[in-house]
Parts: sequence; C-alpha cells; structure tokens
Amino acid sequence: MKPPISILDYTYTLPEERIADVPLENRDASKLLVYNHGNIEHSEFTSLPDYLPTNTLLFFNNTRVIPARIYFHKETGATIEVFLLQPAQPSSILAETMQATKSCQWYCTIGNLKRWKDQNKLTKNVDGGVLTAELINREQGLIEFIWSPANLSFAEIISKVGITPLPPYIKRDANKDDLNRYQTVYSHHEGAVAAPTAGLHFTESVLKELDTKGIKKDFLTLHVSAGTFQPVKTENAREHIMHQEQVMVSVQNIENLLQADSLIVAVGTTSMRTLESLYWYGVKLMHDEKAAFVIDQEDAYQNYSNLPDRKEALTAVMKYMKENKLSILIGHTSIYILPGYTFRICRGLITNFHLPGSTLMLLVAAFVGEDWKKIYQGALNNNYRFLSYGDSSLLLP
Repeated sequence: MKPPISILDYTYTLPEERIADVPLENRDASKLLVYNHGNIEHSEFTSLPDYLPTNTLLFFNNTRVIPARIYFHKETGATIEVFLLQPAQPSSILAETMQATKSCQWYCTIGNLKRWKDQNKLTKNVDGGVLTAELINREQGLIEFIWSPANLSFAEIISKVGITPLPPYIKRDANKDDLNRYQTVYSHHEGAVAAPTAGLHFTESVLKELDTKGIKKDFLTLHVSAGTFQPVKTENAREHIMHQEQVMVSVQNIENLLQADSLIVAVGTTSMRTLESLYWYGVKLMHDEKAAFVIDQEDAYQNYSNLPDRKEALTAVMKYMKENKLSILIGHTSIYILPGYTFRICRGLITNFHLPGSTLMLLVAAFVGEDWKKIYQGALNNNYRFLSYGDSSLLLP
C-alpha cells in the first residue's frame, strides 16, 4: 500500500490581491521566473527564447476555448445557467459534436436547476432563429439542444449566445476583451472549457524569435475540462478522483518525439499530461495490442516489470496507428501526476502559478520536488501575479 500524500503539504498562503483578475495589455509583458537546476532567476516572458537550449522541442496545446456558459431567462424572471461539460450525442468526440447541425446533447452543470421543471423547455433567440434546451436527465445534467436555422453548426450557435467561461476564482463577469485574451494565439481545435493558460503569454513575436533560434515547435490537443478547477477535498491526495479529458495526437507528434534527441519541454500542464499519457498508452499496447487509448489515474502506478524506455513505448503507439491507418489518435486521460511520479517524456515545463492544494500544484511538486516551495516563495516575494491571467515560469529541474 502506497504511503498517503497529505494535501496540506502542498498548500501555501495565496493573498487574494495576488490573483490576477484581468490580463496584462500585452501578453508577453508578463514576468518569467526561470528555475534551472535549483537556481532561480527573474526575467520577462519576451526573454523566454534566451533561456531555452537550441535543441529544445516545445509542445503546445492548441485547444480552443468555447463560450461554454449559456444563460436562459424564464418568463417568470428566473435565470438558468447552463455550463457545457462534455458532449453525449451525436458523438462523445468534441470535434464532431461541435460541427453537429440541428441538435445535440451535452452533459452540463446547471445553475438554479430547481427552477427548471422537467417538462419545461428553455429558449433563447439566436439571430432570427432560436435555441431550445430540454432537460433529458436531471441527475446526469444531460441536456438536448435543438436550434434553428438548422443548417448552423453547434459551434456557430454557441459563438452567438455563449459566454467565455472564466475560472471560478476570477470574481467578475466575462467581457468582450476575454473573447480574445482567454485564448492562445495558436488555438485551433474547439472544445476546451478552460484555457491552457501557460500558452496565454505567447505572441507572434515570441514564436518568431523561437524560430530564429532554431527551437522546434509542435502542437497537440487536450481539451481542458472544468475538472481542472476541482479542488482536492481529501486529506490524502491519493484518494482524490481525477477528472477525464479528451486528447488528440497526430502521427507527426509521434514521429517528432521518436526523432527527438533534444530537451522536450511541455508548454503547460495539459501538454505535459498528454505527453506522459502517450508513454503509458505505449506501455498498455505492449501488453495488449488492442488496448484503447484510455489512461486511468492509476495506470502510471501499476507494478510493471521492465518498463520500456520512451522510444520503445512510442514505437508501440506508432505501430498501432499505422496498422489501423490512423493519422490522428483520439483518446481520454485521467492521468494523475503526484509527487513520486517518474517523468518519462518531459524534461522541462512552462507554466503559470497554481492554486494551493490543487492537482496542478501536485504536478509541479512532482516535477521539481521540494524546490516548489522555493519557487513559489520567490514568486510571492517578487510580486508575481498568480493563476490563469498571472505570470509565468520556466522549470528545468
């Protein structure tokens, strides 16, 4: 039996005034804390390329945040808030449901649910048409959406009626500026309900400077779910139930990883979780060549004997994709990276500063060890801004 991990050991005092409620006017004007083999240096994000070795391979998460919060107003004056979580029909694959026309079903959290009676449909006007919401399963939060004009995709519909889903610790309403700022400049695949915030600092200028230095870039996808904000409520962090998120990786991603003789750096915890999940999927395939791409939170802690190296595991993934003629691999991960975890692919991490006692804090502590305390104290002492719209760090243990 594994020893307990006390969540209290991964908390710290975060003054409320340090939580960034609004983004800086310029994305790359944020501070950058550089942690390199135990040493800390303070800089600006525009200088990031100067701190990366030329043999670095950066992996970015190109998910795109959807306006997942929708408000319906009843004739009685009551407001029902619907927050999209994950699609159910016509597909559990986000990309497919986002392109659905006429109707679709989603699992949602529902605010003021008691004011929504089972047989009552909610409606909202949409540019000459209408969006209707019907409660299919109250306990599961399953809602069917039907809309007109029926030829519009669901992505087009929510772009007209939805609101940017800012994190719960930002105590203000989303505004028109958030439509752009709570989105990375390289976002592409729609489906996230929270931004991969490490990427919010990148500008075209910084990306161009990376190219000038010869630093390689690659893009994969993890659709960030609302579970990323779920607090660890158990005293023993091992007992926390980790949320599941959908991931998409390409043959090109695998090829780049196999060919990489370089420092692999994840831009954000979501990229890191995707890359590490790929390794464990390779392990599963080596034990069962028909294994589904589903990584559970305990998969990385099984008592495997003779674990493969990175290239062996990724070769198994490549073999599976080629045999099944797949250019894109879609899967799900609930990987739970805790202190004591051995990183199989990632050797560097670009990330923001996270909530005390969160799963993201546990991941950072797993990556840098007890030095997380020194890093966070250094950020607090030097007036860094924290959380989604806050400042950045480059971690090279």
